[in-house]
Amino acid sequence: MSLAAIPAQAPGEAVLRRQRVRESSARTYARSFPIVPVRANGMTVEGADGRRYLDCLSGAGTLALGHNHPVVLEAIRRTLDSGAPLHLLDLATAEKDDFTTALFESLPPEFAARARVHFCGPAGTDAVEAALKLMQTATGRSGALAFTGAYHGMTAGALALTGNTAVKEPLPSGGDVVRLPYPYGYRCPFGVGGEAGADLSATYVERLLDDPSGGVTTPAAMVLEAVQGEGGVVPAPDGWLRAMRRITAERGIPLIVDEVQTGVGRTGRMWAVEHSGVVPDAMVLSKAIGGSLPLAVVVYREDYDGWRPGAHTGTFRGNTLAMAAGAATLRYVAAHGLAERAAVVGDRLTSRLRDLATELPAIGDVRGRGLMLGVELVDAAAEPDSCGARPADPAFAVRVREACLERGLIVELGGRHDAVLRLLPPLTITDEQAAAVFDRLADAIASVSSVSSTPSSAAAGSAGSAGVSGSAGSPASGRDDAVAARGAESVREGR
Repeated sequence: MSLAAIPAQAPGEAVLRRQRVRESSARTYARSFPIVPVRANGMTVEGADGRRYLDCLSGAGTLALGHNHPVVLEAIRRTLDSGAPLHLLDLATAEKDDFTTALFESLPPEFAARARVHFCGPAGTDAVEAALKLMQTATGRSGALAFTGAYHGMTAGALALTGNTAVKEPLPSGGDVVRLPYPYGYRCPFGVGGEAGADLSATYVERLLDDPSGGVTTPAAMVLEAVQGEGGVVPAPDGWLRAMRRITAERGIPLIVDEVQTGVGRTGRMWAVEHSGVVPDAMVLSKAIGGSLPLAVVVYREDYDGWRPGAHTGTFRGNTLAMAAGAATLRYVAAHGLAERAAVVGDRLTSRLRDLATELPAIGDVRGRGLMLGVELVDAAAEPDSCGARPADPAFAVRVREACLERGLIVELGGRHDAVLRLLPPLTITDEQAAAVFDRLADAIASVSSVSSTPSSAAAGSAGSAGVSGSAGSPASGRDDAVAARGAESVREGR
């Protein structure tokens, strides 16, 4: 065969092929998004093929300021140019001291006034492990209380706390964990929904712990998320959180709040616990606190600091660049009111999505806080349950995610049935970008709904153009691309 006869590979295709051959079958996001990013700025990601996308995944919430924000790059360059050591285990450095100062300044004052911080391995799951070990050491107890829908990481202790059974079934038990019902209005575990469901959850927890025949020994800690992320973007009612704080305090049970994904302004406050006024005994922090670089800590009340030296250690606890980038990010978010901005933009998107739900019955529920939003997709033809919820439709959700990608929008799925579209845009999202996100998402859902309801139209719709060109970050292109994509009804099946 002559060279001229060999078909040309699309840019990046060789990279994708080698990834499929060489990386493990446990890879996740790479399956959902078969693109090779080569450049990124703010909310815009450009692939090797030149197509540009609006990124509503943001490194699963890691990129509070988006990709390559100038303040983050400047902090990294400044640190590199200073000659500071990049790795020093847990030795004291000026960068660590500055990060710790910025972190404590950002925490709820009542909590920060009596807090200690422990630098963990660079992933949130290690900080969860550290928090558990800390409370086990302090109380002399084992076991923990965790909730349905929880996600806390993939190491043994964190996985035991996690609710998803699919990732746990192949493994031996990770520890003694009592599973409690998390208030989930749309799919209420008690079948009543709303405030009544949250009240029943609190009552159940309290009575179970006080029942001498309930089978629950006093645990080392309760661990919860103020907004469940992987569990489907389910915010806990503030009153319920206050009830959990009261119940644990009255019984001498330390309360650990996992703020790995909710922290650094994501929910409309710097930390999600601030909505309720709850002061926990420990907070687990990672993702955005490193300014896009790996960093994880557990911050806790000094009363619990009973560890011996080396009780929880690890080689990569002192990433100088991450601390510099993290300090810059924390201060930038605070100085520019980005938490408040997240609340405003999030409310606006939530309102528009709920209006859209009245037109598209495949949208079962819209929920979230700040710029942590979830759109639950359902079987619109099915009968609703006692709470008005229809069955989740994960296959439909996969097709919508693919349709979003074709329209230049990166969104990922989560939730109990992988049927919740999760929106985690950077806190720096502009009004124009927010409008483009809505347009593209609305068009994708409408298009896939049309295909699902009239399968014979798919062939005719396949001629429509779903390609995206131009700058995804510009107002004009965001709206024009969404308009151009309307009517495209052919989407790929499967993951």
